[in-house]
Order: sequence, then structure tokens, then C-alpha cells
Amino acid sequence: MRVWYDACTGKQVRYGAVIAERLRKSDHEVIFTTREHPDTLALARLIGENPIVVGKYSPASLFSRLEESANRILQFSKLFRDNPPDIAISHQSVELCRTAFGLGIPIILTADTPYAKAVNKLTIPFATALVVSEALPQRFLTNYCPNKIIQFKGVDEAAWIKDLKPPKTSDFKKPLIVVREFETKAAYAIGTADRTLEIARKLEALGNVLLLKRYNAAGKSEFVDSARTVSNADLVVSAGGTIAREAALQGVPSAVISEMGQTYVNTYLARKGFPIFMMNARKLLNFAKSHMGKKVDVTAKLAQFENPVDIIEKTVIEIQSASKA
Repeated sequence: MRVWYDACTGKQVRYGAVIAERLRKSDHEVIFTTREHPDTLALARLIGENPIVVGKYSPASLFSRLEESANRILQFSKLFRDNPPDIAISHQSVELCRTAFGLGIPIILTADTPYAKAVNKLTIPFATALVVSEALPQRFLTNYCPNKIIQFKGVDEAAWIKDLKPPKTSDFKKPLIVVREFETKAAYAIGTADRTLEIARKLEALGNVLLLKRYNAAGKSEFVDSARTVSNADLVVSAGGTIAREAALQGVPSAVISEMGQTYVNTYLARKGFPIFMMNARKLLNFAKSHMGKKVDVTAKLAQFENPVDIIEKTVIEIQSASKA
């Protein structure tokens, strides 16, 4: 089958790469697309993907977001006019969902952010199949009326952390504290203050702080492979999201310091015994002093998690069989 994957962010590139690798081994053709974004192209090159670049990330205003999204949909429709894919897969790419739905292409969707209401409304209702963590409650999933819901034991990040080979040595001085800048330009975070720079400065008293910025003055970011970097960290601090889970799945203590970070998937990992902690920023310094460097062996816990790529591959086969029936 011809399978299309569209990645809009760094996480989606990472997710798409492991899905593409699996499907190619089964002799499927994968069309991998992305957009210009601070995290997408550098990561794609690092992990050996050469995606087709369609459009760009344009968060300056609501108008720029709408215009660029519409442009991507138009470009995709032209790209697939004469030879459309058989199936489309994404982690909630709005443009993939709208294009695939318009062209009658089945969609396999992954999702893990209930608070991203706009994206949820624009993607989940189009899904032929929704593959999500068991951490997400049924009431969230059924609110958006997907056709088929498949829940798995674990979280999305297990798809690439399970087989990740971290570097044996670190390029950064120890003790290493990784702080991830908040995604203030995301639609769900408009108007939310970012305190990560202030927090990073306070943590400098405890060790070497690596502040992973999302944007510099030119609107671009300094790229660092977060998944591998946090494997050698002594502590990870974020507003909550992918990097927190990437760290916790590798046994590195991770502090999530925003109310938005108290997500179903984060609390799920905490209940499963992974070292991810939700707290008020005021408590961070004391937490850092007591937890920094105390890596936890989570090998057995991670082994118990399902790999969502297995489920996605199985769903592709089911859709393929149904199309031949």
C-alpha cells in the first residue's frame, strides 16, 4: 500500500519515523511529509528521514495560522491529485485529516492532548481508526465521535524510547539539568506566561543547566535531540509534554511545572511508577535538591508497555484487507 504520514512537529517526526520504518519493512511505500518548523527538518535529517516539505509553521496570528493551513491543504491536494495514497496516518495533522477526508482516504490517527480542543475538533472526527493510550478517558474520545477507538497499554513515546540507543557519553557537563522552554506559540497556549528562563537561572546553583529553547530571535530554534540528551540528564524540567515522558521512560526524574502538564498521560505514567512528578514551580528547587541524579531502573516497567506501532501496523493490514473485500 501507499501510506502517507504527515509530521507537523518534532514529536510527530519521531513518531512518523518509527512507523515508516516498520511499514517499509513490510514492503509498504511511505510518503513522508512535514512542514518548515524549528524541530522538524533537523530531527528528520538526524534520524535518516528525507521528508517532502509542504508549507511552514506560521503562528504569528490567527489569520496566519488559518492561511498557512489552507495553503498546505491546497498543496497536498495537488500533490496527490493523480496518485493518492491508500491510507493516511498522523498524530493529529489538521491538513492531512482535511485532505485525506476530502479525497476519501482512510485515516489512522494518534492523539494524546485533550486540552488541544481546536486540533481535536479538526482531526479526531475524521479518523477511520483512533489509536490512543489507555490513559485517555472514554468520555474524551467519544466526545469527538471517532469511528473506531483502539487503546493500548502505555504512551505514544514508548514507540521510539523502547528501542532508543542513548549515547554512552554526554556532550554536556554534569550534573546536567535539562529545562524545556514552554511552547507559548501553540494554539492551546496563547496568553500563557512562560517562566522557564527564570526557573533555569535558579537551577544553575545546582548544576549545569541546558535550556532547550523553541525559538531564538530569528524565529528558529537551536536543535538538540531531546530524547537522547535527557537519557544522560540528572533532572528534566518542563511545562509538561513529550520531553517529560521521554525522560521518565528512561528513568530520569522529570518535573512538570504547569497546570497544563497535569495531563492524563503524565499522571498515568506517575501511577505506573515512572519518575515523573507534577508540581507547583515554587516547590521545584527543593524537589531538584532531593531528586537530582537519582535515576530509576524502569526497564521492567517499560517492557510491560505495548508498542503503538504494532497496533498501527495491524490497523493498516485490516484496512488493506477491507479494501480488497
